[in-house]
Formats: sequence, structure tokens, C-alpha cells
Amino acid sequence: MIQVTNLSKSFSSHVKEPGLKGSLKALVKREKKIKEALKSVTLKIDQGEIVGLIGANGAGKTTLVKILAGIVHPTAGDVSVLGYRPWERDNGYRKQMSLIMGQKNQVWWDLPALDSFLLLKEIYQIDDATYKQSIEFLADTLMVKDQLKTQVRKLSLGERMKIELMAALLHRPKVIFLDEPTIGLDISAQKAVRKFLRDYQKEWQPMTILTSHYMEDIKELCPRVVIIKEGEFVYDGALSDIQKLLGDEKVLSVTTAEKTFKVNVPRLELARKTQEIFEKDEVLDLNIMDPSVEDIIESIMRHGMKRS
Repeated sequence: MIQVTNLSKSFSSHVKEPGLKGSLKALVKREKKIKEALKSVTLKIDQGEIVGLIGANGAGKTTLVKILAGIVHPTAGDVSVLGYRPWERDNGYRKQMSLIMGQKNQVWWDLPALDSFLLLKEIYQIDDATYKQSIEFLADTLMVKDQLKTQVRKLSLGERMKIELMAALLHRPKVIFLDEPTIGLDISAQKAVRKFLRDYQKEWQPMTILTSHYMEDIKELCPRVVIIKEGEFVYDGALSDIQKLLGDEKVLSVTTAEKTFKVNVPRLELARKTQEIFEKDEVLDLNIMDPSVEDIIESIMRHGMKRS
């Protein structure tokens, strides 16, 4: 189980005024600015659960993942993952955890993937039988059997991401942190990675946290989502319940002679708002829709929790 209790993390940075005067002042007295990346957040994730962590850039997503992975120490609060405090970096924890970051590489570009996998086998002390089973299962599921003996640098971006997934999952971790696993991939590669992650989750039942800016990743993989805004959790619940948050609103999609825009309108004000738009602009097209999951999440990330 992952248990996060009243977790906070602050970073300090030096503030310098612009210009020569600011540079001279900084030599005498350097002012510090404190940024609260996480503000007393609490979270619980059970075995087999996959949770989507959503937020704007700078909201605190990666900070939380790095604390859970043991890279960053918290300022306050406590964390227990499989009974370990991650930042103590106990080998017993590291053997059961994996961090997959879409823009970071853990295999060697100049070597074939299999050579990197053999090194990881020794690092994680994977027995021969488990190693062979993992290679066969992962390569078959990801459809990269023919690429395992090719230098990683010669593979496509999508193939490299699949190899990175294999490397991260060889030791069958019980806890997985996925930070933007499909970033930069084309649509076909994104679909392949999502299908693999869905199948892997079903087969091995790890505890998984997924952060992504692609809503398709969240919608296809995460029954539960946590929305974080400025270091605080503003929603933690079922993805299927998201639309209920703005259940009394409609979305007007309007195309005029000059622009196209969308506006959320309370149901009771729909007639008045529609008339107002027609009086103000030359309307070419107007559609009335229910708010999409993407619209609601974007609204929450910008404005916090909002109920009609």
C-alpha cells in the first residue's frame, strides 16, 4: 500500500533584483523566496490500483512522484510505500519500485537492448528463470522481439520507449511511477504503449501512479484520478464521476464570422446566454453540449473546485 500523510515540500531560491544595483545588493544580502510545491497532501493507493495524477505545469506532480520514488526528501509529513520510507533508499524498496520518465533513458544507446537488460539483471539480482520469463512476456506483449539485438540509437522513438518499459519492468516491480510515458510519441505508438500498460496492470496488479498531459492516457488507463493545483489536491475520486461536478452546466460551442469559442453556461441561464450571443455576434454555427471530461478537468486546474 502507498500511504501519504500530510506531505509537504518547499523549495527555496535566491531572489535577485534586475540590473547592476540588484547584483551589488545580492553580494551583501541575498533574499530567499520559498515555494511550496506540496501543501499537506494525503493519499492512499491499494494493491492493483492505477491512479492518474493530473495538474498544470508546476502544480507539484513531479515533486510528489520524486518523493515517492525516493529522489527528493519531503519538508514535512510522512510516506509509507510497502512499509518503506522512500527517501531512506532501502535496497528492499528499490528492488520493488520502478520510475519511468518519458524523457529519461536508462538503457545505453550504443548497446543492443539485451546487453542493457543483462546488466539490469545483475543490478536487481533477478534469477535466470524469472529473467527469461520477463523477457519473453514483455517482448511479446510490446512486439519488439526483432529489435532486442539492435543498437538502441538505431530504433525509432516508439521502439525506444518500449525498450525503456521493458528495462523498467524486468524485475516485476510492485510499485510503478509513470511520468509522461507517451510524451513525444506518435498516435500509433501511444496506443501501443497504453494497451501494454493496461495488459501489464491486469496481469501483475502493481500499484501505479500515472502523470500525463494526454487525456487519452488518463481516460484509458485510470479509473481514479487525483487533480493537483498549486500543490494541493482539489479532487480525488472516480474519473467517471468527473462530469457530475458540472452536471448543471452546458457548453455552448459558437462559431461566428470572426472567431470560434466555447463557454460554460448554467442550465437555467442557457436561453438568456444564447440570445445574448445572437444579438452580439453574427453566429454561423452554435452547438449545445454536455461538458467533456477534458473541459471539466481544465476548469478545475485553472479555477479549483467548482460546483453549480
